[in-house]
Amino acid sequence: MTVIDTLLVANRGEIARRIIRSASARGLRTVAVYSDADRQAAHVREADAACRIGPTPASESYLDVDAILKAARDSGAQAIHPGYGFLSERSEFARAVVEAGLVFVGPSADVMDQMGRKDRARLIAVAAGVPVVPAHAIDGDTAAEIPESEFPILVKAAAGGGGKGMRVVRRPGELQEAIVAARREARSSFGDDTLLIERYVENGRHVEVQVLADAHGNVVHLFERDCSSQRRHQKVIEEAPSPSVTDEVRTVLTDAAVALAREVGYVNAGTVEFLVDPTRGTDGVYFLEMNTRLQVEHPVTELVTGLDLVDLQLAIAEGRPLPFGQDDLTCTGHAIEARVYAEDAFNGFLPQAGTATFVHWSDLARNDEALESGQTVSTAYDPMLGKVIVHGPTREAARKRLVAALDDTAVIGLTTNTGFLRELAASQEFRDAEVDTGWLDRHRDGIQLPEDDLAAVFAAWVVAQGAPRDRGPFGVGDGWRSAGPPAPVTVELDDRWLVSADQVAGPTGTHAVALLDRSGHVVRLEVDGRVLEAVVVVEPHVVEVAHRGHTRRFRRPDAFGPGARAGTTDGTLLAPMPGTVLDVDVAQGDAVEEGQRLGVLEAMKMELALRAPFTGTVATVGAAPGDQVALGDVLFVVEGEPGG
Repeated sequence: MTVIDTLLVANRGEIARRIIRSASARGLRTVAVYSDADRQAAHVREADAACRIGPTPASESYLDVDAILKAARDSGAQAIHPGYGFLSERSEFARAVVEAGLVFVGPSADVMDQMGRKDRARLIAVAAGVPVVPAHAIDGDTAAEIPESEFPILVKAAAGGGGKGMRVVRRPGELQEAIVAARREARSSFGDDTLLIERYVENGRHVEVQVLADAHGNVVHLFERDCSSQRRHQKVIEEAPSPSVTDEVRTVLTDAAVALAREVGYVNAGTVEFLVDPTRGTDGVYFLEMNTRLQVEHPVTELVTGLDLVDLQLAIAEGRPLPFGQDDLTCTGHAIEARVYAEDAFNGFLPQAGTATFVHWSDLARNDEALESGQTVSTAYDPMLGKVIVHGPTREAARKRLVAALDDTAVIGLTTNTGFLRELAASQEFRDAEVDTGWLDRHRDGIQLPEDDLAAVFAAWVVAQGAPRDRGPFGVGDGWRSAGPPAPVTVELDDRWLVSADQVAGPTGTHAVALLDRSGHVVRLEVDGRVLEAVVVVEPHVVEVAHRGHTRRFRRPDAFGPGARAGTTDGTLLAPMPGTVLDVDVAQGDAVEEGQRLGVLEAMKMELALRAPFTGTVATVGAAPGDQVALGDVLFVVEGEPGG
């Protein structure tokens, strides 16, 4: 039995805070590590001690094994918890931790070597009697000839996960380009460009089983989670239990997960992922991979089982046996988790960066998060900012609670996907459990930004009220006058609005309005007989309103003055996100066809191809491979005839 009294958390953000919380409750002293970008981060403040491990780039800090081991030695830690991401599934890190005389909170390096690669894990799954997806051989950048009838297929990285290095190929002619792109992304994300090619199951469900195993031969499952709500193979909403499997399929899933864990000699917490074809019953279950770490979506399992997975991980790492058997475990109610990302979900899910000037997380949910008011978010790390997790006696009760919690969540100053999550959770398709792994990609316009002007009403009302300049009645720009009722106040946002004592009139209509309460940035109005609440932040150039999960940004034209830069509608291609230029395919003077790729931009490990808007000639190339560019930088200018 090993006694751990000091734990170093080799991660950052919300998962570092999550681990620190459980470790502290267990009575352990906690040590945080941080890069220069995270010196003031919440996980640093909440730990008992903190050690700097390097500059901002992850390769020089959170991925620096030597720096993390030095921090453990200097802080007196006996154990290291890797969280997820970064080094969590690197067997060389787990091996180095143990060789340094420390405890690695996770499976052994040998098990990680076997299960961390999809190709090896596939062979072990077959040996354990676990069903697998039919696959095709690949050699270098060339796949064995695949009959057209076998398409669509999935090209994916053998190492890592999270949708990185993964491409769906629907026609033979697209395969070569997909292999090259997937290999490049896999090399960038995991340092390993080995690929697999498997059959792609249309309308499949992504269902995974949480397993726990101790060093005494005990292996249990903690039921299943459904992670089918995905965009570009990355999860956005997860839930437990799965609404898309029968009891018979559930038995196949959980039995297979336990068998696989036993076959490989697994110890600690892990997740076995499956692709489920709901049209084929128990014959439609296929093993995908095993994640040898804690999963992002572990909170939904915690809420339906009542267990603390991090606490159990620490107990297993100390050599303690599991305190329960399979028959002792129950699944109660339903839990749903929504991942909040720094991304523009209504513009291609492009990664975003900036400063969150105001942040409010709802009290209606469990929030595993690390984003605070005033915090700057860069593209140096993963774009996930936090998770909103709810529990209810039924799936529908949990779904409604999630919608309410997202309505009550506000992030100002930084574009996030909170409003998109709200609309997805409120949609009929999600309500009816019709969202499969490809639904969001097939229905790119399936979740729309609501068209209402309530946010503009709040913005106009608050701007008209103004900020008091003194304590007298003349300190507020509300149209007050001594000779009669208040005069209407013209408010210039994106359009002109007229605000009177009890009305707000704009280009889309007139609304009866009464102020109920205003506390800081939180404003409560009665609009057309309904009591509504929003967060409103007024700045010199913009007004931002967070309402029902969506954050809307209104320009104040009077604040900009002449010379304000207009958006381009010609052949100018601006950087749609801050990031790194990976490739430039053209030079000044080149003739290009409409849709031809001009270059590739990468941010947060996501690649975006920039294509010519029309046939013409490249007049400007504004960046070179390796350049760091900001949002809105001019990358290319194509001259020609739009629509010609």
